Amino acid sequence: MNPDVVTDGRETDPPERGAVKLPLTGERTAPGIWHENYWFARHDAAYRWITDNLPIEPGGRVLDAGCGEGYGAELLRRAGASSVTGLDYEDTTLRHVRRVYPQVNVAKGNLVQTPFADRAFATVTSMQTIEHLWEQPRFVAECARILAPQGTLVLSTPNRLTFPSGNWYHTRELTAAEFVELLEPYFEITQALGLRHGARLTSWESQYGSCVDAQLATPHEQWDDELAGLVRSTTYEDFEIRPGDLDESLDLILVATAG
Repeated sequence: MNPDVVTDGRETDPPERGAVKLPLTGERTAPGIWHENYWFARHDAAYRWITDNLPIEPGGRVLDAGCGEGYGAELLRRAGASSVTGLDYEDTTLRHVRRVYPQVNVAKGNLVQTPFADRAFATVTSMQTIEHLWEQPRFVAECARILAPQGTLVLSTPNRLTFPSGNWYHTRELTAAEFVELLEPYFEITQALGLRHGARLTSWESQYGSCVDAQLATPHEQWDDELAGLVRSTTYEDFEIRPGDLDESLDLILVATAG
């Protein structure tokens, strides 16, 4: 096994299959890169919340809009969806998804003008994507167009109130109130959730300070053993997703229903 590939011990988990890596540009996260593992696990936790808490209709079509490396789309497929499509705009990314997750369908397209018919999907997910878009209201309207009646939309985004500033790939980060305001014209929001550090990360931070600040302070080659060990060992289980105190959360997750 590649020593830089961090897994939770299950041979079929996407991190194992992600050993064929995409270039790390800062725009997306990916499994199998040890110094990126905290961010990957943080993203992974949101997808796993979906598969654990929301019904995936066996006959329903699922779209992962802005699928990136493809690990999330693969998790949705393994949760029981008969058809999962990963949508992205970049050819290298889509070739990677085809190779590493061959049972995930792929489509190339612009998120604000997708190539799909009206009401095409029972579930649409788009995780940590909307903050990258210039036309956020248009993207939400497009999600409403392609989602079937009574279908489920799940979006996540970093909380602007807690996320480190300076990510030049982000065009507009959102607060919880702004996120809700963006969706309300088109959807009924059924759950508003926040992602936070769980007990192990909180305990580490009580001794050493913010693990996010520590990761950003120096190149990973200069991390001390305590920080490197924490990052290498972090999994989706080190995060909690729950309602309440959204302004204090790290990431925001909205679950909504189409009319």
